[in-house]
Amino acid sequence: MLSIEAQDLVKTFDGFTAVENLSFNVEEGEIFGLLGPNGAGKTTTIRMLSALISPTSGSAAVGGYDVRDDALKVREIIGVLTESPSLYGRLTALENMEFFAKAYGVTDKAARDSKIHELLEFFQLWERRHDQVGQYSKGMKQKLAIARALIHSPEILYLDEPTSGLDPKSSHDIRDLMEELTKDERQTILLCTHRLEDAEKLCDRVMIINKGRPITISSPRDLRRRFSGQEVQVGFTALDEDLVELVQGLPSVINITASSEENSISVSLREEQDTPSLVKALVESGASLRYVRPLETSLEDAYLELMEGGQ
Repeated sequence: MLSIEAQDLVKTFDGFTAVENLSFNVEEGEIFGLLGPNGAGKTTTIRMLSALISPTSGSAAVGGYDVRDDALKVREIIGVLTESPSLYGRLTALENMEFFAKAYGVTDKAARDSKIHELLEFFQLWERRHDQVGQYSKGMKQKLAIARALIHSPEILYLDEPTSGLDPKSSHDIRDLMEELTKDERQTILLCTHRLEDAEKLCDRVMIINKGRPITISSPRDLRRRFSGQEVQVGFTALDEDLVELVQGLPSVINITASSEENSISVSLREEQDTPSLVKALVESGASLRYVRPLETSLEDAYLELMEGGQ
């Protein structure tokens, strides 16, 4: 079942095109990453999918509801964490949570109190529940903003930089929470982040956009494979200069890096299918191989290559 369907979304502001022909689907229970540099159109896309602004053209449905015709329904079933959390600094954490719970229609007091307690405990804010939010650190405000977005148990969650300002332990907790929500609660998460480590660990698929246009939609694993198939690492029982010279002289080899400490070489090949010929040449030379493995690039490296190449 699809939680989000977007088709040829376009948004212009006074002649400036912020989003141009974005099309993508997000499955129920999926963590879908929206990646791109500042000004790429990520926030504008989120605002359209939140039914806060209407597309100039194209269409989108969230939870089966059209973002134009059923805007109120869309807002009822989503939770949103914006890049700048909207909290009331003069209110306490408890008062903020109660206010937003009522605004989202959580009318049962017992259920509301239980949910607030559960979320503030999880985010380690319960002991500070009576403190004014204006006194909170940036990380504490971020935690409270995520708790606020979850107060009505939304079907679909939009998270814009959810680990921004958090310490490593809190960031880890947020990643665990996202995985738990999608696995156990079948919540769908649309994640906007500059932290590609988060996207790599969490996202089932990512869409990379630049200047409002889509570059690619893929799983992090497939993206890494796309840009790492031409480099391998070879380990030896013993590595000497003759072996290094042999590999350097092969026509399929572009460059090598040797490590005498690890008895290994990293080899850049012209084509991915050149690996068998490399192994054959080493075996025929009498080299004692321990392993041959592809060097898989990171999602960050793949992202940077896509940005630089404009693919």
